[in-house]
Formats: sequence, structure tokens, C-alpha cells
Amino acid sequence: MLSRSLEEWLAEIETRHPSEIDLGLERVSLVWELLKNEMPRPGVVGPVNIVVAGTNGKGSCVTAMQAVLLGHGYSVGAFTSPHFLHYSERIRINGVAVSDQQLIEAFELIEATRSAISLTYFEFNALAALIIFRRLDLDAVLLEVGLGGRLDAVNIIDSDVAILSSIDLDHQDWLGDTRSAIAQEKLGVARSGKPLLVGEVDLPDGFHEMVQSIGAKALYGSNDFTIYDEADSSKFSVSLKTDNGALLVPDITNGSLLPVNISLALQALVSAGFTIKPSVCREALRSLSLPGRQQRIEFRGIDLLLDVAHNPAAARVLAANIPVIKGTTYAVASVLNDKDWCGIVAEIGYSVNVWLLGKITDNHRAMESQSLYEVVYNTGLEAVRFESVECAFNRAVQLASPHDQVIVFGSFHTVAVVLTIISKEG
Repeated sequence: MLSRSLEEWLAEIETRHPSEIDLGLERVSLVWELLKNEMPRPGVVGPVNIVVAGTNGKGSCVTAMQAVLLGHGYSVGAFTSPHFLHYSERIRINGVAVSDQQLIEAFELIEATRSAISLTYFEFNALAALIIFRRLDLDAVLLEVGLGGRLDAVNIIDSDVAILSSIDLDHQDWLGDTRSAIAQEKLGVARSGKPLLVGEVDLPDGFHEMVQSIGAKALYGSNDFTIYDEADSSKFSVSLKTDNGALLVPDITNGSLLPVNISLALQALVSAGFTIKPSVCREALRSLSLPGRQQRIEFRGIDLLLDVAHNPAAARVLAANIPVIKGTTYAVASVLNDKDWCGIVAEIGYSVNVWLLGKITDNHRAMESQSLYEVVYNTGLEAVRFESVECAFNRAVQLASPHDQVIVFGSFHTVAVVLTIISKEG
């Protein structure tokens, strides 16, 4: 009989380490080496490891790779974070979230192995995923970096292919206050002699020199693999670089994931040695969506657009995808304290008619409602302050008519509150 419930385990590991974020590989590497000795790998060769770093777009890349691999019959383990409704969303086998029992057993093994070594919440998360993956004979393991790259727990695994989706200012307290410094941290997941796929077009100063010093085989989305717009704006094509020349995947249709992230995903699979068929790719991607990424839902007759955009770069993309309507666009928004709220508001700006702002009440790092309000109000925009995201959203739905729309953004936590409300109504 299992000693603790998953909820009890999560509550325990969340408060055990003195710091919520404690970047560094020494502690988690030591525990992983001990764990590996207890777990012989079932497969002869082991999976292909694809690690995804980037300011934005990481989850989209993982989701697209997972869908295409499954469409071709490959077995896949995927690790992403954070989650929206249930912790198990972070660890998936062949697209299905793992069970509470699998997670508990992994936590118990970590606890029995770590001795006096203290681990953060995320380090427990990452090790649990690696334990579960190692016990299975998988073709591919897809790992999303939590923060940065070089010192992130995921980086204890050597990538066979690394993806760097985008580079922009975020988490400056840990990663540096310039795009060059942030790029240096994210490039830490790349390995000498291994493919590195770069989606960022506006490369920071010194980027090519950084890549050269690592010795990675870089491919750039702006040059080596390319996206072609079709006459039909709902479709696009991707030309991939292979050992045998170019592979064209035409007529891709997907309204949720950005073409650049889909192209990164497809190129990563080709670079990793997987054989993919254009027809299978198109079918796998056709209806693929990701919660909280340009997610469109109808709720009580109101059109919702949910997006986890939490930095100016992501807000810029969101603003470009907010539908232009004759009715009113309401924004329900909230962020954590370390986010560039002024920059986010500047990017969304007048794409929104009315701002409804509330604090994320279940996170001690959340920005206060008054602070959220003052930035928007001082910009000259119409804003209303609420005690919580839940209150702000409920009011938005009350105000909105069927001709209006409600945009929810600013954080995974913000979107999670709304998804929880929606799920309770079935």
C-alpha cells in the first residue's frame, strides 16, 4: 500500500527545499546517477533524447513532435511544465498522462535514494519523469526545459537533438538582463557534434560565436529549414533539411500552434533520424491544439481566447492573433511579480477594450491587483480591479454578450484558474 497520496507528496516536496528556484546540476546529477544504478534500462539502445529550450514556444514544439511521432507509430515519453489542472499532465506516455501511482512510486524511489541531498520541487518533477521513462522501452523522450537551460535539471540528460525556439527577455533575475546572456544560458542544452535547431530569427550579438564554442551542428529556421506561406492563408508548407536533400511537407493546416514551432518540431525529428511521411505529418497536425496556447473555447455562449503569454514577446504574438470584432474585447489578466507587466500591456494595448484584473491567489509570487491596475490605468486604458482572477473572469462573462469576446492571459496560473472554472461546469 502506498504511504502517501500524490497531493501529500506534492505538498511535501514543494516546501522542503529552502529555495523555490535553485539552479545548478550538482545535486540533481548526484541523485540521478544513484537512481540509474537501481534501474537497468529495458531497451538495448535507449531512446532519442530531444531537449527543448526557449523563452516561448517550448510546449508547442514538444506537443507537435509527440503528435507526429505517435502518428508514425513511435513510442514517446514527454515531460513539460507547468500543469493546468492535474500534476500528471507534466509527464505523458504516448500522449496519455501517467497515473498517480506511477508518480508516487517515482517519488518514493527518489526519497529512498537521495539521502541527505536536498532537491527543489522541479528537480523532483524532472527526476520522476526520467525514472518513469527509463523503465519503459521508448523510441523518443521529449524534455522541456523549466528555466534557462545550462543549469536546469533537464540538462542532466545529454540531448541527441536540442531545440532553441526563441530568445527574449524573461526571468532576468536568474538568466541575465540581456538577450545575449539569456541565449548563453539556453544554449547550455546543446551538445558538441549534435544538431541544434534555432527558431529565433533576430539573433543576439555573439550568438554564432557561442554556438561555435559549443561545437553544435546548428540549423537555422531562417535559412536551413524554411516555412512557405500558401495562397490559402490557412495553410503553410515546410521544407526540411535531410541527409538526402530537402523534404517538403506541404499544405499543413493548424490554427493553434505557430508555424515556426511546427517547423522546429518536424526538423528536430528528421535531424534525430526518424523517418517521417508528409501525409502522416499533415494528419497528425491538422487538429492539434495545446491548452492555454491560442486556445479558443465557447463558454456560456461567449467566445474565449486563452493564452499563457507572460512576457512582451509572447504578448506581441497574442495581440496579432486577437480577432477583430464589432463587439467588445474584454481582457482577464494577471501575472507574477517578476514579469514585465508594463511591456506586456504595451504590446496588447488597444487590442483590448476593457481590462479586468485580479490577483493569482494561490501563488505567493503573484502581482497585487492594485499594481496590475495602476499600470493599465496609467496607460489610459479602461480597467477594473478585482480581488482574484476568478472574480475578474466571472465578471467578464457577466458583462460579455454573444457578440463580444474574452481574452485570458498573463500566466499559466491565470489560465489554470479559468480552465478549472470551465471544467467544473462540464
